[in-house]
Amino acid sequence: MRYQFIRSLMGRFPVTALCRVLGVSTSGYYGWRGREPTARRQEDEALMQRIRECFAASRQTYGSPRILRDLREEGIACSKHRVARLMRAAGLRALLPRRFVVTTDSKHVLPVAENLLNQDFSTSKADERWAADITYVWTGEGWLYLAVVLDLFSRRVVGWSMQASLHKQLVLDALSLALGLRHPAAGLVHHSDRGSQYASEAFQEALGAAGMVCSMSRRGNCWDNAVVESFFGTLKSELVHRCRFATRQQASQEIFEYIEVWYNRCRRHSSLGYVSPVAYERLHHPGGACSPHSALSMTA
Repeated sequence: MRYQFIRSLMGRFPVTALCRVLGVSTSGYYGWRGREPTARRQEDEALMQRIRECFAASRQTYGSPRILRDLREEGIACSKHRVARLMRAAGLRALLPRRFVVTTDSKHVLPVAENLLNQDFSTSKADERWAADITYVWTGEGWLYLAVVLDLFSRRVVGWSMQASLHKQLVLDALSLALGLRHPAAGLVHHSDRGSQYASEAFQEALGAAGMVCSMSRRGNCWDNAVVESFFGTLKSELVHRCRFATRQQASQEIFEYIEVWYNRCRRHSSLGYVSPVAYERLHHPGGACSPHSALSMTA
């Protein structure tokens, strides 16, 4: 196995240095290279090549469970332990999300709604419960603020908005996009924190006009909106913390592409049985009201 590891790093480090660090002789390594590879090693090398391709296609964000799903969907028979072993040997590791922090300013005198979810994010169908929140992205021009609306059934981002300020229009635009794309029936529960944008008269009027029921987290309790916080953690670990955005426009374009092209349509979600949000909706609502299209068509 050490010889295979050395071989996987050839071209990046000198062979002599790798042999010294791993405690093997260079002559032993070159002797191993000269042998006829076993059938098992040939299979591992072919599988490793496909694993590398899957890892690259995931933007270097997939660990072995998601890579395994990719391989099995292609008809490649392999075990989870084999995939994990080969990824360890090649040094392929998904980035871990950073812990999220509380960023909501709830120091206002506006009315707040009761917490109707109480950390129960389960739902039996699409467009029954939505969750919304705001996060911050640093650019060379200053902060860019992102508001999103997620459907708790599929974890799909159904609405989003990005602006240079925290004005209430930020969350109004995200809600407007979600309503335009989904057209939910009356009675949908909209959950958010108790920030001034969501508690504003204009936003509450928009919820009422759409027949939506307002729910808000308890003060300073980020776990009451853990699904959206988890999405923000994923977004930042897979995109934001790996990039330096020179402008707000650049950040907006990258985030748009991440949400609409990667996250909603391609990224495998562990809580959905390792399928994407759009695929999950198609499985449970084939030909139904959950359109596979979204802001991509509206911004084309």
